[in-house]
Amino acid sequence: MPPAIFNRITLRIIDLLEKGGARDVLAVGGAVRDFLLNDSEIRDVDLEVYGLSYARVVEILKPHFRTELVGQAFGVIKVGCRDRESPTGRLEIDVSLPRRESKNGIGHKGFDVDAEPFLSYEEAFARRDFTVNAIGMRRDGTLIDPYGGKADLEKKILRAPSVRFKDDPLRVLRGMQFAARFGFTMDEKTVGYCREVLPEFSSLSPERVYEEWRKWALRGKYPSLGLDILKQTGWSSRFPELQALIGTPQNPKWHPEGDVWTHTALVCNEARLAAEQAEEGGEPFSELERTVLMFAALAHDFGKPATTRRDAEGTIRSHGHAEEGVAPARAFLEKMKAPARIVEMVLPLVREHMVIVHHMLGAPTPRAIRRLACKLEPATLRLWVALCQSDALGCFPPATELRTIRFHAEDWLCAAKEEKVADEKPAALIRGRDLIALGIPPGPEMGRILRAAYDAQIDGAFAAAAEGIAWLKEHGLLKA
Repeated sequence: MPPAIFNRITLRIIDLLEKGGARDVLAVGGAVRDFLLNDSEIRDVDLEVYGLSYARVVEILKPHFRTELVGQAFGVIKVGCRDRESPTGRLEIDVSLPRRESKNGIGHKGFDVDAEPFLSYEEAFARRDFTVNAIGMRRDGTLIDPYGGKADLEKKILRAPSVRFKDDPLRVLRGMQFAARFGFTMDEKTVGYCREVLPEFSSLSPERVYEEWRKWALRGKYPSLGLDILKQTGWSSRFPELQALIGTPQNPKWHPEGDVWTHTALVCNEARLAAEQAEEGGEPFSELERTVLMFAALAHDFGKPATTRRDAEGTIRSHGHAEEGVAPARAFLEKMKAPARIVEMVLPLVREHMVIVHHMLGAPTPRAIRRLACKLEPATLRLWVALCQSDALGCFPPATELRTIRFHAEDWLCAAKEEKVADEKPAALIRGRDLIALGIPPGPEMGRILRAAYDAQIDGAFAAAAEGIAWLKEHGLLKA
């Protein structure tokens, strides 16, 4: 029986190609890697065809499937069909020929590509980024593994198959997110290759850089290992907001783990766990929320390098670092063109992450909860609590006072749920239509009245629309 990586569609394609004269048809790349890692969520299966020309592959498949011809030079054909087992109802499979790539310039796109169906496995797989992605599998489960990728998977090592790794500098960031996703480390020779292509970072499009960071944030189970790759390869220097954390000291009473970089890596690990716990608790974060939480954990102390000082007694302090961190957090995200929604949600979490420390005495008041919900918009108190808990636990070992913050944050979340503001700020009780009914036309005056009413509502001055109208009249904002 074929391994589970091969579904009925891929087997049908393989049957057609083999009957049409293919010397070999292999599943290749990430699907094989994930199958060998026992990943139950294999998303995409790519097939590589040996011994047939591009035109012949098209001729064989076109009568049976919808085919999108990416181009003969690249040797890739996208095969699509209906599939009831797929979440979208459709299935797309990349069918490609072995190809040779030769460097002709700088950057991610600086090479020529030629499809050559009669390449050896060794030469065909040499162009791939890491040995763990340079494994082919036949339908009977036989592996084609010229570079020892299976052994590297077992050792959890990222290793370049050849010096051609250097043809594409984006592979460094792919290594970062692979390390975060799978718990890999990188071998020294590959680290050296990464350092050699460091000058080519500027050739990468911001969108491609963001995509690798997005995978780090959304899919990384070991986010600190991804950060380790950046530091080891020197690529952290291409993200100055991150680089500045290295060596920035912290008060050992609160942060026995070391500098801000070390703390940040631990906080990112804790944020990942917080997201998993939310899912296990039946209130999972959406993909957007998980991404925002991870970027907020990464950026929460970006303000410390600019604010860290020793006072007269020699104590290390970072007064105002939360507010100071907003600008570098924005710069970090906007330089790689992160979606505006991500930026808008991360920044208030960074700015307000110290509120929990400033309110350690007693339970939070409803007014404080409501005000914080407004300040965090469009982020939420539920995300803020997850960040605060991760920040508190991102020490080794956690100080007793910081562990207290973890449980105090849960009090805030409980109070937020009681106020119904855990996932959004309070809805305004007085709206424009209410004022229009009272003869107030749209315009600056209406805006001023609405703002005053909302501020009073948040402070607890009233809890219903009728009470709000009475309050406005009592305070001279509406005619009695």
